[in-house]
Amino acid sequence: MRISVLGAGGWGTTLAILLHYNGHPVTLWEYKKDYAKVLKKKRENITYLPGIPIPEEMQITHNLTQAATDKNIIVLAVPSQFLRSVIKKIDKNLLKNSILVSVSKGIENNTLLTMSQMLLDVAPSLSENQIGVLSGPSHAEEVSRRIPTTVVTASKDVETSKTIQSAFITSYFRAYASTDVLGVELGGAFKNVIAIGAGIIDGVKYGDNTKAAIMTRGIAEISRLGIAMGAKPETFAGLSGMGDLIVT
Repeated sequence: MRISVLGAGGWGTTLAILLHYNGHPVTLWEYKKDYAKVLKKKRENITYLPGIPIPEEMQITHNLTQAATDKNIIVLAVPSQFLRSVIKKIDKNLLKNSILVSVSKGIENNTLLTMSQMLLDVAPSLSENQIGVLSGPSHAEEVSRRIPTTVVTASKDVETSKTIQSAFITSYFRAYASTDVLGVELGGAFKNVIAIGAGIIDGVKYGDNTKAAIMTRGIAEISRLGIAMGAKPETFAGLSGMGDLIVT
């Protein structure tokens, strides 16, 4: 499959390299023209993923149109608060035959939309079956070193979810397929609140008892809110709920 990754941060670069070694022709898009030149010259993301070589065969570009043209999958690794502005710049005709996969965790500040909801808002010509997400306990630096990792891919369309799963899955990067897009996205966003609480526990020098309590009761609260919003309860007991909370 022909794949583009939009966003050359640590996570975007890691996934682009993973997809390349999985046998896909990959284009990595960097929004800063000067830094795109650095990536091309050094074949290393010295700012966000130092020490991990970028394969020579992998294309790197600053041209958004080039990155979005004739792609089977477009991976969206742009920070959640900037993703809308990037999608607005793309000719929507270029997206009509592509699967869009959000790997950015978060909720848009002003609209309170998840990333999949935001994509449909900014590009209403898209079908829900074209949109997927990938989330779970996955630090970029660990994945880049091929440390065993599990994630979940989700789309409302079963076949789309399986297509995304097959694109990413490797011997060290296991992807499980789901149709609960909303639950996967909410788990990846809400866990940050509980993780901050866990950090405060470290700061005031409380112990494991307190941290276990806030994580357990925190995932219960995340589940209640997610279910009220329409997500499936079992999602929050999985990789994008409890799993992502633990790693964060």
